[in-house]
Amino acid sequence: MVSPGSGELSTAFPLTHWSVVLAAGNTPSPDAREALEQLCRTYWYPLYAFARRQGYGAEEAKDLVQGFFQRLLTHDFLKKASRDRGRFRSFLLTLLKHFLGDERDRQGALKRGGGTVLVALEDEDAEARFQAELALEDTPERFFDHAWAQSVMRSAWRQLKAQHEAEGKADAFSRLKPFLSRVAQDGEYAELGQRLGANAHAIGMAVSRLRQRYRECVRAEITHTVTTPAEVDAEMHYLLEVLGACQ
Repeated sequence: MVSPGSGELSTAFPLTHWSVVLAAGNTPSPDAREALEQLCRTYWYPLYAFARRQGYGAEEAKDLVQGFFQRLLTHDFLKKASRDRGRFRSFLLTLLKHFLGDERDRQGALKRGGGTVLVALEDEDAEARFQAELALEDTPERFFDHAWAQSVMRSAWRQLKAQHEAEGKADAFSRLKPFLSRVAQDGEYAELGQRLGANAHAIGMAVSRLRQRYRECVRAEITHTVTTPAEVDAEMHYLLEVLGACQ
C-alpha cells in the first residue's frame, strides 16, 4: 500500500498541470492546452466510469466523454475555472455533470466530437475495467473517485516503469515489482537474491527503495492536479481512503 510522503514541499510550490491551466484563464496558451490534455488522459476513465454508472451504454459513454473533452478544449468551460475551485478532480466532475445534463436536453444532437479525436485515449480495456468494478455498490460519485484513485496509481506505475527502463534496470524492476503490492513470504528475498547475485538483505533494501519511488510517483501525479502543498497531502490521504474502502 502506498502511503503519503512525509517530506514537506518547498515553499515555492512547483508549477503543475492544473496551475498552468488556471493561470491561462481567459487567454488559452499552447502550454495550457498541453497541460489540460495531460490531465484529460489521466481522468478520461474515471469520467467514462461515471457516465456508465449513470446508465449510459459503453459506446455512448465513450462518445460523451470525447465530446466533453472537445467542449473542454475548444469552448469556454475553463473560463469558469478559478483558484477557488480547488482540486481538478472536483472541478472536472462538476463540469461533466452539467455537460451530461445539457446532452440529455439536446437529445439527438450530432455525434459528440464530430469524429475529431482531440485527446488520445487509452480506452481498449475501459469496459473490462468497468465490468470488473461493478461489484462496488457505490454512488456514481464514489465510483468516479475509485476510478480516479486507480487511474492515478496506473499513471504512477507507468512512470515508475519508464524510469527503470531509462536507467537500464527493466529486468530488476520486473523481478521486484510483485513486492510492491504484497509482503514477501519467508525465503522469497533469499531465493531472488540467489538469481541476482545478492543477499536477502540487499533485495529487501531494493524493494524498500522501489516502494519509496512508487510513493514519489503517486505524489507527483497528485501534485499535477492541485495548486497548494496542503491539497497534495489531502488528496494523498483521500486516495488511500478510497482504495482502502474498496478492498
